[in-house]
Amino acid sequence: MNPSNLPHRRSFLSHIASSSIVLSASAGNSSLMQRSHAAPIFAPQEKAWQPLQRFSRMTQEWLVDQVRLAENEGNRLRAQVRSPEEAAQYVASCQDRARQCFGPLPEKTPLHAKVMKVTERDTYRIENVIFQSRPGFWVTANLYVPKELRGKAPGVVGTCGHSANGKAAEAYQSFAQGLARLGYVSLIYDPIGQGERLQYSAPDRKAKWSSGVSEHIQMGNQQTLVGEFLGTWFAWDGIRALDYLLTREEVDPNQVGVTGNSGGGTQTTWLCALESRWTMAAPACFITTFRRNVENELPADTEQCPPKALALRMDHSDFLAAMAPKPMVILAQEKDFFDVRGAEEAYDRLKRLYTAMGKPDNLQLVIGPNYHGFSQENRESMYRFFNTQTNLEDRDVESEMVIEKDETLWCTPRGSVADLESKTVFSYTRDIAQSQQRARHKPTASELPERIRTTLRVVAPSSDPDYRILRSVGNRLYPIRQYTTYAVDTEPGIHTIVTMLANENWMSRPSQDLTDVTLYVSHRSSDSELRDDAWLREQVRTAGGMPFFACDVRGIGDSQPDTCGANQFDNPYGSDYFGAAHGLMLDRPVLGQRVTDCLHTIQWLESIGTKRIHLMGTGWGAIVAALTGVLSPVVNRVTLKHALVSFQSVAETEDYDWPYALLPAGILKAFDLPDCYEALAAKGLEQIDPWGARDGKR
Repeated sequence: MNPSNLPHRRSFLSHIASSSIVLSASAGNSSLMQRSHAAPIFAPQEKAWQPLQRFSRMTQEWLVDQVRLAENEGNRLRAQVRSPEEAAQYVASCQDRARQCFGPLPEKTPLHAKVMKVTERDTYRIENVIFQSRPGFWVTANLYVPKELRGKAPGVVGTCGHSANGKAAEAYQSFAQGLARLGYVSLIYDPIGQGERLQYSAPDRKAKWSSGVSEHIQMGNQQTLVGEFLGTWFAWDGIRALDYLLTREEVDPNQVGVTGNSGGGTQTTWLCALESRWTMAAPACFITTFRRNVENELPADTEQCPPKALALRMDHSDFLAAMAPKPMVILAQEKDFFDVRGAEEAYDRLKRLYTAMGKPDNLQLVIGPNYHGFSQENRESMYRFFNTQTNLEDRDVESEMVIEKDETLWCTPRGSVADLESKTVFSYTRDIAQSQQRARHKPTASELPERIRTTLRVVAPSSDPDYRILRSVGNRLYPIRQYTTYAVDTEPGIHTIVTMLANENWMSRPSQDLTDVTLYVSHRSSDSELRDDAWLREQVRTAGGMPFFACDVRGIGDSQPDTCGANQFDNPYGSDYFGAAHGLMLDRPVLGQRVTDCLHTIQWLESIGTKRIHLMGTGWGAIVAALTGVLSPVVNRVTLKHALVSFQSVAETEDYDWPYALLPAGILKAFDLPDCYEALAAKGLEQIDPWGARDGKR
């Protein structure tokens, strides 16, 4: 259609009047949408429609930009280190920033350690050990002790990667056994959610969900609500494992190392930052850079993404730098999905630091030829490096291994700490949430907006947003046939996608006298919901002449990311989770980002003359709408469908089903959604069919 044939903006009212549209005279509006009974309502048809997804790279490229900015600033700080004094100050800074990421560590409580079983082998014995890292929280471990020791031996704590059977995985019991054969006392323990430490076990002690990643995400995401970080729990287990190792008379406390691969490489890295007693370390198949991970669209578990790390300009190398200049070897693999280029970059950064401290030879990088894993080549590189530090016999080739059956290494009768009536991470989270609820000062009407802004890091608009006018993509079978779509800028690289329903071809800016409007915040896709949601279509039909706008905030609908692999958005380890994990590290919660988008959209509507807004939202969008409704004085009415009843309910429900992007860090320390609903009563809040903790993925 030739745009010159469209009616001029000034003749908008007369054009509508001549096309069987009934105008609303209330509040000075020129109605974009109220129809006569003669005008047809377009209903959904049998055709399968794919939701519009025109901005599928938007949030990913924004994340890349943000991480690059953080890395550049981190590199600037690292480049300032030249002298030994500056290096020492930088190490202290890394230690301090790491503690900020991980939060305060718990009080040390009795270990209540017990040896449950002993297995004798040719040159060593295996003791199956249990201890409590927290009250009632059991850790299962194997202690490999060389026979015929002469004096005290060096000790090593071994951390496991993502193996379903934890410490019994072949590569992991191999390195523990290999160390013992070389004269080390080696303690290797099951990580949370693996081996004998499943946190969600069925009555038959089988996994309720798959072990490892699935358990880590389920418990770790939920912990975020109460301000806990699962990585701290992993690290604390390692610290208490060292405490136990140092109780053994066989161990020399002046020679203790830590090593681990993959998820164990993660734990080794965090332990280097948080524990000062190590004398050597060998993280394997984890070290890279945050930039390489985000650019390569590589998700990492909850415990692998420290809160505020990027905001504090930390990178993998900085967590290791906290241990400098103690001896360390970084083990990598050429074909690893943890980008080996990042391992080289981390090594180069650390080499400059070690050199400034006068200890360049204390740092090594070994790149094996294989894929991800603690291969024999890398295990032997670890032995060789540790032998150099401890002056043990220079023998690093693994002799023939005796791979034990899982049951031989079990510390519990049926291979589960549930047999010990161990507390679970979830039980701690529930208890903390209830304690915070009792202690939390109920915010007043004047306090609540500031708590929302501070907790969610909401960025208020400083000026009227610019916007794009997008070309039509044809009839979408919306309840009003004609529509115009705008991409409203909310911050550099980010847009809210706003659809304005109209009764004529409208290819320009909105009318400048839309005093009263309805703004709908979608659950998953405004395009799909305008077509398929009968309730929403009825709201459009009965809007009483009020202009109707529907929006997708970032990461939703038109900007739903198609990243981290094909069709991964709803995967618990997929693109929505990926954005949330990086939001936590950037100290920009995704929920706060989306509230920011909604506030900028409202500012845009104000810039075209809007004075009052009926704000609506469904599901995920209902949470955004509720928080925005509290913050915006322009919102005078709020309608929420399927809004979450409370974050408290999620924290108290083991099998909750709300995504990480909607679980902001520490929110239950500050406020909860019922506080918002109470405040919105003054704006005529209408709640329709609220959702509980298990309904969030509908």
